[in-house]
Amino acid sequence: MALATVDWLIIGLYFLVSIGISIYMSKKAGKSTGDFFLSGRNLPWYIAGTSMVATTFAADTPLAVTELVAQKGIAGNWLWWNMLFGGMLTVFFFARLWRRSNILTDAEFVDIRYSGKAARFLSVLRAVYIGIFMNVVVMAWVNLAMVKILKVMFPELTIFGFTGFNFLGLEISAHLMAVALLMVFVAIYSSLSGLMGVSITDTFQFVMAMTGSIALAIFAVDHVGGIDGLKEQLSANSWVFDFIPTVGDNTAEAISGTGLLKMSVTALVAYLGVQWWASWYPGAEPGGGGYIAQRMMSAKDEKHSLLATLWFQVAHFALRPWPWVLVALVALVMYPDAQDKGATYVMMIKDLLPAGLLGLLMAAFLAAYMSTIASQTVWGTSYIINDLFRPFIKKDANEKYYVKVSRITTFVLMLFSLLVTTQFDRISDAWKFILAMSAGIGLVLLLRWFWWRVNAWSELSAMIAPYLIYPVLTYGFGLDVISKDFELSLIIIVAWSSLFWIVVTFLTKPTDDAKLDEFYRKVHPGGIGWKAVQKRLPDVKGDSGYGALFMNWALGSILVMFSLFGFGKIIFKEYLEGTIFLVIALTAAYFIYRNMSKVGWGKIAK
Repeated sequence: MALATVDWLIIGLYFLVSIGISIYMSKKAGKSTGDFFLSGRNLPWYIAGTSMVATTFAADTPLAVTELVAQKGIAGNWLWWNMLFGGMLTVFFFARLWRRSNILTDAEFVDIRYSGKAARFLSVLRAVYIGIFMNVVVMAWVNLAMVKILKVMFPELTIFGFTGFNFLGLEISAHLMAVALLMVFVAIYSSLSGLMGVSITDTFQFVMAMTGSIALAIFAVDHVGGIDGLKEQLSANSWVFDFIPTVGDNTAEAISGTGLLKMSVTALVAYLGVQWWASWYPGAEPGGGGYIAQRMMSAKDEKHSLLATLWFQVAHFALRPWPWVLVALVALVMYPDAQDKGATYVMMIKDLLPAGLLGLLMAAFLAAYMSTIASQTVWGTSYIINDLFRPFIKKDANEKYYVKVSRITTFVLMLFSLLVTTQFDRISDAWKFILAMSAGIGLVLLLRWFWWRVNAWSELSAMIAPYLIYPVLTYGFGLDVISKDFELSLIIIVAWSSLFWIVVTFLTKPTDDAKLDEFYRKVHPGGIGWKAVQKRLPDVKGDSGYGALFMNWALGSILVMFSLFGFGKIIFKEYLEGTIFLVIALTAAYFIYRNMSKVGWGKIAK
């Protein structure tokens, strides 16, 4: 497919702005690792929060939503909408604690919370397992999505005259070569500017990506005769417009031929009752973590940390999905027999958009891809440098030396992810693998802030437990853990892992009193789980007001869910219901503001 001159100009302008921001920010980022990885702890909430949203808006996200809508209608998005409940816990219970901890990476939390050899081993394991292994897997599936997009848009692509080549037994296509060139560009601007430059670039890229998504949605809906035409053409499958999943057995629907795939009771329990608090997943870690924790720790203060995370939840769940959902619904009309439902999103870009807008959408996809890769590499590099290289390889170097090594590590990490990309065929296999293999760690990540008895062995055992039961489920009981039996397997793994780490916790030595006292003085989390420490430290005021925080958690969930449904109802011309939902959402926002103004946006203490 040939792009017009105006399309190339738009794409070129996008690249120029992105590299211009990084060059401008490079001098400040080179001062220290604190400036490079945490922007000098001076990010305002709107930049930090928008950067979180941009990072979770990867190239694969619209494609995945298109697949979900094709399978189970709008309600299929509950497979990720359920993560809102864990996200709201992070907003009101953990955001201020992360900012207060004054650490560089979430892996460094281990050093301020636990003691002994187990703590040192856990610190290294987290840096390797999450900072390198899991991080590279995430980057690989984002690469895979970008390869799919390029294959649809440019099926006959050649790079420097090559359609592909073999490298050490790995088949490198021209499309993967193009992704490699994009990664080099991302590595250059992220290694120059650090987190501050990445966050500002993320904000610009998010605006680009959302503008393109909205433009495509408008053209797509107009192509099928507007909202009324869309409803009419999908009237035989009106279930696709349901916001709430239908629960039950699929046998009747398969016989009647309606196409409806109901959510089983097991899936309902797995996604709405277990997954959001039990599994580690990038961008939705229970209690916050990864690049989300990195943005919270880089905020100006505790109030900015909380507001950044709240804005992230609103934008991520309530504002961003609808352009994708509309395009996915139109795709059901235009490409009813397409085998690869995710690819139909890209097919609509190719088939519907005129010159200019086509370039804008390509730039939008590039922005979505690059914002995720940039954040993942800066976050992963922070683990490698701060938790591996500095403490174990080069202890006493100056800050500029560590920044230099950080920049080199950025390129190396991207190279690893590119090699891993060649080993994946399906994106869904990658994210289901991560959810299953992290099932059970979530409860530890939550309780380690609020219960003194959680120790390094608790986290270690929770990380290891899924790998102990996986072969039993697969070979002993014949379960297809990553595909057909994923939901059932998730529940079993969570139950096993939770029991395993709790038993290990009580069989092992607690964290030293001195370390617990030091942590409590620094973070003062408060609550009944710290009573034993509070008795030793009567001069330290721990946080209180947890009843108000739980109220705000419920109100925050109402705010986002009713905003999501309200915008959806208005889009589908159900104006009365939509208005009622939005009024409820605004009421929830008012009470959140009033509650937080009373108890304080930072330290919740009396």
